[in-house]
Amino acid sequence: MKIIKLSAIDSTNRFLKQLAKETTTENFTIVVADRQTDGKGQRGATWLSESDKGLTFSCLYHYPKKVLPDLFVLNCVVALSVVEALQFLSSKIFYIKWPNDIMAENKKIGGILIENRIKSETEFQSIIGIGINVNQTAFDQLPQATSLALIENRTLDKEILLLKIAELLKNNLEKVPQLGVDYFWDRYHDKLYKRGVVSAFEDAQGNRFVGKIVLVTKQGKLQVMVDPDQQAFFDIKEIKMLY
Repeated sequence: MKIIKLSAIDSTNRFLKQLAKETTTENFTIVVADRQTDGKGQRGATWLSESDKGLTFSCLYHYPKKVLPDLFVLNCVVALSVVEALQFLSSKIFYIKWPNDIMAENKKIGGILIENRIKSETEFQSIIGIGINVNQTAFDQLPQATSLALIENRTLDKEILLLKIAELLKNNLEKVPQLGVDYFWDRYHDKLYKRGVVSAFEDAQGNRFVGKIVLVTKQGKLQVMVDPDQQAFFDIKEIKMLY
């Protein structure tokens, strides 16, 4: 596994995407930056990270379509790998908030952004962007955010976390053909934040309602029980969970 280390870059996803276009890039190549000036999150949000205190990196993954016929399954495996790595360093409980936020109890500690490209009729290429709040301690404008340093009350080694995520990500993705998608899908739902719990939501029109998360479909839609006799399915831009 090749790791490219940069002091600063606008976006590790953007850098790795361009690198893969211009050169023959080894599968599972990682680009990590101490400082990212224009990182992106879900729904077009900006990913902010204090210089040299957060872990921000991207990983190239190209694979046959038959391995992951449903692209959201990749999100599932990536999120599980991040949670497993965090639990390697911490005794706290971590969850996956749909579609791909990483939660430490009830606060956000990280996020994932995956950009997919069809290389041919049978092959996909994905740029997997991961951001983890490691040693930040100030979140003045983000009351729902936390970091490993805050929940552990100590400074942690970002390099150890990077290598552990990389190891688990590679191992888990390589095991998909042998273990099957459903193995990872069941584990993803075991870690799904607020599953089966009455929670507040807001739809794209700003309407608020309560419901219970039932599951996430392999196409990435959130299934919510909005009353005892009605279940609804929502795409990523159609709903958000309120803290």
